Amino acid sequence: MLTPASGIGKFALRSCKVIRFVRQGCTNRPFYHIVIQEKKKDQYQPVIEQVGTYDPYSNQHNEKLVSLNMERIRFWIGRGALISQPVEVLLGLSGLLPIHPTTYMTAWRNRKATEESMEQENVEEKTTQNISS
Repeated sequence: MLTPASGIGKFALRSCKVIRFVRQGCTNRPFYHIVIQEKKKDQYQPVIEQVGTYDPYSNQHNEKLVSLNMERIRFWIGRGALISQPVEVLLGLSGLLPIHPTTYMTAWRNRKATEESMEQENVEEKTTQNISS
């Protein structure tokens, strides 16, 4: 019998809980459920509760879709659930937690790459102008 996507709600009282991603979807098109699960269990075992979804690929409007049940996430954090690093980054971007340091590092790397590409384009423009003159 398959367990429902929203979870079965059964867990040991004293076990450590974690909020993590569970990968769904096809081979080339992943889709993630944000779930509450016992820390020792594999991602493919039944979950306690599903509290959100995340689609990492952009849709036709260039948006990455995220759905979070903030009330239940706050509840589980209050009950002492740990948070995995990718979910912590996502919750930082949503405003529930402080922004994760890896978010700042990623933004800094992206800015640096953009600046370098702009400098490269400027150098190429100058060389083409010098050749045509």
